[in-house]
Amino acid sequence: MSHLLFTFIFVAFVCGQAMAKTHTVYIGTYTGKGSKGIYAVSFNDKTGEIKKLGLAAETENPSFVALHENGKYLYAVNETGSGEISAFKTRKDSYKLELINEKPSGGGAPCHLVIDETGRNLLVANYSGGSVSAIRIDDKDGALGEQTALIQHEGSSVTDRQKAPHGHSINLSTDNRFAIVADLGTDEVVTYAFDAKKGTLKRASAEEMKPGSGPRHFAFNPKSNHAYAINELTSTITVMEYNKKSGELSTIQDIPTLPRDFTGKSFTAEVRVSPDGRFVYGSNRGHDSIAVLRVGDDHKLTLIQIESINGKTPRNFNLDPSGKFLLTAGQNSGRIRVFEIDQKTGRLKKTDHSVKIPSPVCIRFSK
Repeated sequence: MSHLLFTFIFVAFVCGQAMAKTHTVYIGTYTGKGSKGIYAVSFNDKTGEIKKLGLAAETENPSFVALHENGKYLYAVNETGSGEISAFKTRKDSYKLELINEKPSGGGAPCHLVIDETGRNLLVANYSGGSVSAIRIDDKDGALGEQTALIQHEGSSVTDRQKAPHGHSINLSTDNRFAIVADLGTDEVVTYAFDAKKGTLKRASAEEMKPGSGPRHFAFNPKSNHAYAINELTSTITVMEYNKKSGELSTIQDIPTLPRDFTGKSFTAEVRVSPDGRFVYGSNRGHDSIAVLRVGDDHKLTLIQIESINGKTPRNFNLDPSGKFLLTAGQNSGRIRVFEIDQKTGRLKKTDHSVKIPSPVCIRFSK
């Protein structure tokens, strides 16, 4: 091998290694059954390799976590009957989290939360409480402060799971003007006008889902004025057109996430959109799979793949920041698995990378 060729190969190898990023990934869990709180793993976005780091913070039922845009703070729901939110400080020299403070969530069993783009407001959905709330974040130390909004939902729907409202997720529009709440109990996806300066919420409109659908989670398409609600009770995804001016949502399609011949029990959980807006992913608990759907020119979805997670109960999954990998959380199999995403087709391919985590239910990449 010539000296010039060797130098070229060496430089290419070094550059390839330099481009790879290793992320700290925080895993929310249900405590009990071997879990003590929030765990951390490392993830290489070039190879897909994943390694367990350890217990980052001991806290009760941190079933959903969110990282502050500045990377300094992490917030977790404590999904309990009383309902609390815990604030943590991240460390540059370690994956460990330091508790800052705790505050009531405004309702029982908080299950979802989001930080607004100003970094000064934390918005929470309370499942058994059937409410949504907003809590101030202190600029100086990330501590949770006063509650600036609390709205109690009212109503019910047609199934036994829908005898009362159940706020299941809350998401913010890209312009930070609207908060979208999926209520499983009332079969509504509700739009609230959000005032970031005051931390207030005001109901603006609501899109009704088909009776018995049970909307659970929600995601915007980053490349169009469209959004998706995944419906837990009917295992479907609802495609909606989004009016950026008014915040209104209008349904244009409902599509199943399961095979036509499946006859068992299954409930959807998470919905995600690829960074290029071309593909939508949804998880099936029971069928224990990820549905892959392609976005058409008419913005409707076509189901192109249903891939087994090789585990049980994918309550949550997430795409890594590069958009090249998808990580699934098998709640009842106690394992995070890594799938490679075909960048042309959006389809998933199994890898050999996985790590054991007790009762994993939420995956969040560090900034």
